[in-house]
Amino acid sequence: MKEPLQQFGGDWTDQKLQRLREYLIAYQKVLEDQPFKLTYIDAFAGTGYNTPKASPEYQSPLFDDLAAKDTRAFLDGSARIALQIPKPFDEYIFVEQDAERCAELSKLKTDFPALALRIKPINDEANSYLTSLCKSFNWLRAGRRAVVFLDPFGMQVSWTTIQAIAQTQAIDLWLLFPLGIGVNRMLPKSGQFPPGRRKRLDSMFGEPDWYSAFYDTHTTPSLFGEAEEIAVKRADSSAISSYFVKRLKTIFPHVAENPLPLFNSSNCPLYLLCFAAGNQTGGKIAKRIAEHILKP
Repeated sequence: MKEPLQQFGGDWTDQKLQRLREYLIAYQKVLEDQPFKLTYIDAFAGTGYNTPKASPEYQSPLFDDLAAKDTRAFLDGSARIALQIPKPFDEYIFVEQDAERCAELSKLKTDFPALALRIKPINDEANSYLTSLCKSFNWLRAGRRAVVFLDPFGMQVSWTTIQAIAQTQAIDLWLLFPLGIGVNRMLPKSGQFPPGRRKRLDSMFGEPDWYSAFYDTHTTPSLFGEAEEIAVKRADSSAISSYFVKRLKTIFPHVAENPLPLFNSSNCPLYLLCFAAGNQTGGKIAKRIAEHILKP
């Protein structure tokens, strides 16, 4: 019997997992003769959606649908994929805010005994922990390199966190941008936003200029003859995707030009799988590899 449509998962989750695995294998191969300490960081490593939820005006019934079995299986699977690649990382950091789920992550030490000493489950909020980790030392001088995988449940990742990652100049970022599940659904056609929603989008994009990129405004006479400004949404998924890639380019020296849109069974775009590399030199190769992996 077919699973109900709201049980999101299947092909689109498989695509993400497969591309993550391919990149981690290629990453290790490229850096195998380098003296760097290599770290894999999964900042939503448990079920991935247990950071504090947004205020009610940001929430969507679709978020509840995404808490389905297939989605949980994928989000937990990203950590295991990293642990199963042929050449291990020197360190694995798995961040999960929910204490019970973080305790479950600790069981990975038993499941992968050869890597037990390298596995670090962290019970913390992802943005806070990542920002602190990125700023805690000079990554370049310390000879550190990392791959960070950010797969939030919705719009939990803030722009300041992405900035902190870029500023290390040593981290490759894989990010699931909430294209349809988050941003597009939060853009009313009229441009009239509930209180707080524009601020939420400002936090995600790191600036308020997204409004003029996504809306056309014109002035028209009101019923009383006074001038009234009207805003009309013009942005579609493609325009939103292009804008976010443009934003990434303002802080990363190398950004994949072909982020992969991921669709549900109804052919609606849910996420955009994006890649950015912070290292000026090594990022050239990383971008080329990622763009190849991101091809449909």
